[in-house]
Amino acid sequence: MKAEPLTILFRDEHLVAVYKPPGLLVHRTQIDAGERRFCIQILRDQIGQEVYPCHRLDKPTSGVLLFALTKEVLRTVNLAFSEGRVEKAYHAVARGWIDQPGKVDYPLVPLERKEDAADPVAAQTAITIYTPLERYELNEPVGRYASARYSLIELLPQTGRTHQLRRHMAHLRHPIIGDTRHGDGVQNRFFRRQIGCHRLMLSAISLCLDHPVTGDLLRIESAPDRSF
Repeated sequence: MKAEPLTILFRDEHLVAVYKPPGLLVHRTQIDAGERRFCIQILRDQIGQEVYPCHRLDKPTSGVLLFALTKEVLRTVNLAFSEGRVEKAYHAVARGWIDQPGKVDYPLVPLERKEDAADPVAAQTAITIYTPLERYELNEPVGRYASARYSLIELLPQTGRTHQLRRHMAHLRHPIIGDTRHGDGVQNRFFRRQIGCHRLMLSAISLCLDHPVTGDLLRIESAPDRSF
């Protein structure tokens, strides 16, 4: 079966950005060896040329995903990412009410390390800025809580560690809904059963950087999908 085309958010002769739906891998990986659909393959076939991912989004995360159309442009954008010159913003739905904006400065040990590694792996600096946008309450008991409370938040990662946003929100005891690895299983089941939502409630809503060729400020945006 032919894959559904991706929504293109921006395209010129150097870059193309798409909306990646939840549940789609960016590229082939041994972690999910049984998967047969990949964003890079779908986009390549869709526009008829090679594409090179400039960054990645986890399989369950949706939102803005940027590709270079040449290896030279890829190197330039990768340098911008590594030097912290790319601004990324996400929306998420988290457990509980978050009343005030704040910053998480909590180092994270790489998830890629092997459990039987002889030498310990040092935690890496990881910083996330968060801002509450909306609060919600359902008069339904969930686990040990008398009601179901949730917050819609904006997340601005200042570093790019694996699962950083998911791990930082879990560290604050406000895990992102639908996170099956770092989140709250009771809340996740409630969300699936009562609201019919079976996804990770995390979406990349914007990406801002200097264009690698023209130098102009480039802001690419995409509102979260209807599940939000």
